[in-house]
Amino acid sequence: MQVECIDAIEMPKSLRQKKLLSLIKARPFATQADLRDSLERAGVPATQSSLSRDLEELGIVKHRGHYTVPKSNSAAARGLLSLDLAGENLVIARTEPGLASAVAVEIDAAAITEIVGTLAGEDTIFIAVRDQKEQRVTMKRIWELFG
Repeated sequence: MQVECIDAIEMPKSLRQKKLLSLIKARPFATQADLRDSLERAGVPATQSSLSRDLEELGIVKHRGHYTVPKSNSAAARGLLSLDLAGENLVIARTEPGLASAVAVEIDAAAITEIVGTLAGEDTIFIAVRDQKEQRVTMKRIWELFG
């Protein structure tokens, strides 16, 4: 029996999920193996278990034999429940349990210029901004993003 050791560079989850979303939006995939192969060809290594978790967290479902992003555009359907201010530099987003990472990926992909960074937990996202004025602008832009 031959054992092959692969030196894989750890890909940040948010980047892997962003690439996964773009692949699924670009063409139909019938199996997780096809998805994983496409991710790897794109330079994004992923195990079957991490891919499975990503699909769950991003709300990707199998419809008519292919993986797809649900078409519902309401904020709650996409996981975002509320936005609140904290101090002078944070916006706190509450999400459905397990969807904070998916919501954060979408916020990050929107490249809202006022946002310095995001940190996602299970159902909460800390969104850092530069100052108090940018908190309100950021909240408005996030609500616009999630319709």
